[in-house]
Amino acid sequence: MRKILALALILCSSAAFAQDKPPPTVGGKPLVQIKPKEAAAKEPKAKPQSIAVRMQACLEIDDETKERLTCYDTIFPPKPKARVPEPKAVTDCTAFKEEDGRLKCFNSFAEKLPKPPKS
Repeated sequence: MRKILALALILCSSAAFAQDKPPPTVGGKPLVQIKPKEAAAKEPKAKPQSIAVRMQACLEIDDETKERLTCYDTIFPPKPKARVPEPKAVTDCTAFKEEDGRLKCFNSFAEKLPKPPKS
């Protein structure tokens, strides 16, 4: 029993000594570790997707749902207008006040887009 108690005291005291020293400092400030430039260069950078690819990704969400409209709204934030002319470009869809009208407008443009080549 005494041997176990002595062993426990030695282990606890060595742990206390290890925590005694503060971290190394330079000019009163703690040292900071920085990644080498080589490691930072190896990290893949996300390539920004085109608007067409993002709109076609929205087509994969169930039709006539709030989720699909939210997907389109992240690409083109809505800017409702009182009177909306016939949309000639996909950016004109943001003028619709009703969600159903805006969703149908976006769908009509997204379905007309050609499929991008897979690379």
